[in-house]
Amino acid sequence: MKSDKKKEKDELKKKDKKKDRKEKTYNYFKSLSVLADFSGQAAELLHETIMNFSNETIEEQMKKMHEIEHAADIAKHEMMGHLLKEFITPIDREDISTIAQEIDNVTDTIEDVLMQMYMFNIKKVREEAVEFSKIIVASCRELKNAADEFHNYKKSSDLLKYIIDINNMEEDGDKMYMKAIRNLHTSSSDAIEIMSWTKLFDYLEKCCDATENVADVMEYVIMKNS
Repeated sequence: MKSDKKKEKDELKKKDKKKDRKEKTYNYFKSLSVLADFSGQAAELLHETIMNFSNETIEEQMKKMHEIEHAADIAKHEMMGHLLKEFITPIDREDISTIAQEIDNVTDTIEDVLMQMYMFNIKKVREEAVEFSKIIVASCRELKNAADEFHNYKKSSDLLKYIIDINNMEEDGDKMYMKAIRNLHTSSSDAIEIMSWTKLFDYLEKCCDATENVADVMEYVIMKNS
C-alpha cells in the first residue's frame, strides 16, 4: 500500500513539474506579435497626426509616439532577456532576434517621421504625405497579420500572402515617393520647403522599406526551415 501511494505521489510530482515547465515556456511568437502591434499603433498615430495636422499639437503627438516606441523597447528587451537564458527555442535564436529587431526598426522609423516634422517646424502637410501614411498603416496591418500567423510558418499559406502584400505595398511606397518628389519640385520654389519635404518623404519611404525588411526575414526563415 505504501509503495503504491509513493508511486502515486511521484507521478503527481512529475505531472506538476511538466505543468510548471509548460507554463514557464516563453512564447516568442506571441512576443513578436506584440512588437508588431506596437508598430501598428505607431502607424495609426502617424496617420492621425498627418490627417489632422496642427503645428501647435505636433510636440504632444511626438510625446505620444515616444510612449509607444518606449513600450516597444521594453517588450523587446524582455524578449531578449528570455532569449539569452533559453537553451531551446522554437526557431534559431538569431532569427528570433533579427525579426524582433527589424520589427522594432519599423516603430523607430515611424517615430522618426514625427521627429522630422517637429524639427523642420512643418506648418502644413502635403497631400502625398497623407497617401504615404495610408500605405504605412496598411503595411503595418499586414505585418501584424504576418506576426500573428508566424507560429504556423511551416504550414500557413496565409503567411506567404501577407508577406507578398507587404512587398507590394513597399512598391506602392516607391511609386508614391517618386510622385511626391516630382510634385514637390514642380509645385514649389521655396528652398526650405523643398529641403524639408525631401527629407520627410525619404523617411516616409523608409517606413515602407522597414516593413518589407521584416517580411524578407520571415520569408528567409520559412525557406530555411522548409
